[in-house]
Amino acid sequence: MASVRAARAAGGPASRRREPAWSRLDDEALLDKRFCELRLGLSGTWLEDAVRRLYGELAAKGIRFRPHFWLSEEWFSPDGVPGVAIPFYLAHPRLMRLERRFMHEVEGGNDKWLMRILRHEAGHAIDTAFALRRRKAWRRTFGKSSRRYPTHYSPRPTSQKFVLHLGHWYAQSHPTEDFAETFAVWLPKRARWRSQYAGWPALAKLEFVDATVRGLEGRRALRLSRDAIEPLAGNRRTLREHYRRKRARYEVDLARSYDRRLLRVFGRAADHPRGLVASRFLREVKPQLRRLLVRRARMHPYLVNHVLRTATQRARLLDLRLKGSQRRAKREVLGMLERIMMDMLLRDRENYAL
Repeated sequence: MASVRAARAAGGPASRRREPAWSRLDDEALLDKRFCELRLGLSGTWLEDAVRRLYGELAAKGIRFRPHFWLSEEWFSPDGVPGVAIPFYLAHPRLMRLERRFMHEVEGGNDKWLMRILRHEAGHAIDTAFALRRRKAWRRTFGKSSRRYPTHYSPRPTSQKFVLHLGHWYAQSHPTEDFAETFAVWLPKRARWRSQYAGWPALAKLEFVDATVRGLEGRRALRLSRDAIEPLAGNRRTLREHYRRKRARYEVDLARSYDRRLLRVFGRAADHPRGLVASRFLREVKPQLRRLLVRRARMHPYLVNHVLRTATQRARLLDLRLKGSQRRAKREVLGMLERIMMDMLLRDRENYAL
C-alpha cells in the first residue's frame, strides 16, 4: 500500500496540471521515448516534499549546507559534486509502473524507502562538500577513500563492524559507502543508534560521525558546485535501451552458475525415472521461495524472479527430477538460489549501487 500511496503522491500537485501526453501511451510506445523528451522535473512532485524533509533533518543537526538534487537515470552522488541524482521514474506514477514491470520493484518507491536512500546520498554529498574523507581521523575510522571501487565485494553478514541500512551489507563495499551508510543511520531525529548498536564496533563509527558532523555546525562548505551530472535534459537514450542495458546486468553464465548446482540438488531422469519433475516442483514452490528470498534474505525482487525463472528453465532443459522428499528439496533449493544470487552480487556490485 505504501508504494501505491507514493505513486499517487507523485502526481500530487502536478495531478492538478495537465498530464504529459506520454503518460497516456502504452508501454511499447513509451519505451521508444527518449529521456530528454519526457521533460521531467522535481517541482510539484512528492520528491520535492521528501527533499524538504531531508533538509529539515539536516537543519535539526545544525548542518547549514543543503545538497542539490536533479533527475537522471539512476541514483548516484558524483565525485566532486555535493549533490544527488534521483532516478527519473520516481517523478511520475506512469514511469513508476513501467519500472515495476521491468524490474519488479521501484527502488525508493515509498516514503520510508525514499528517505532511507536520500539520507544515504546526503551522506555522500556532505562528505564531498566538506572534504571529510581527507581528514586523518576519517581515514582511521573508515579506511582510505582512494581505494579502488571493487568490481565485487565479499560481505560478511555476521560482522558487527558495519551498520545495517540499505541491505546487501552495503556498508562493507567501500569506505565511502561505509561513511554514507553510517551517516544515514545517525541522521534521523529519533534515531536510536546508541542503543541499537550498543556493544558493536560499528558504534565507534557512529560516534565519529556524531562528533564530526556536529563540528560542522554553521560552517560554510568547501565545495559548492551546483552542477547536474548526466541530467535527463541532454540524454537522448530511449527508455527501451535503458531497460535493455539495466536488465542485461543480471545475465550470467548459465551452465556455470546454474547447471552444476541444480545437479547437486536434483537427479537426471534416467537415474530417477519416477521422481517428480524438478521444473514442475520449482513452479509449485515459487511463491514460498520468492517470499523467503525477498523478505528474509533481502534480495532484489527482479533478481529473485530472474533466478527462479532461469533455474526452472534449466531444470526443464536438463530434464531433472527430485531425488528425495519435497521438504528436503525445498530446503536445498533455497540454499542453492541464495548462493547463485550472492555470486551475482559479488560479481557485479553496480546492480545494487546507489
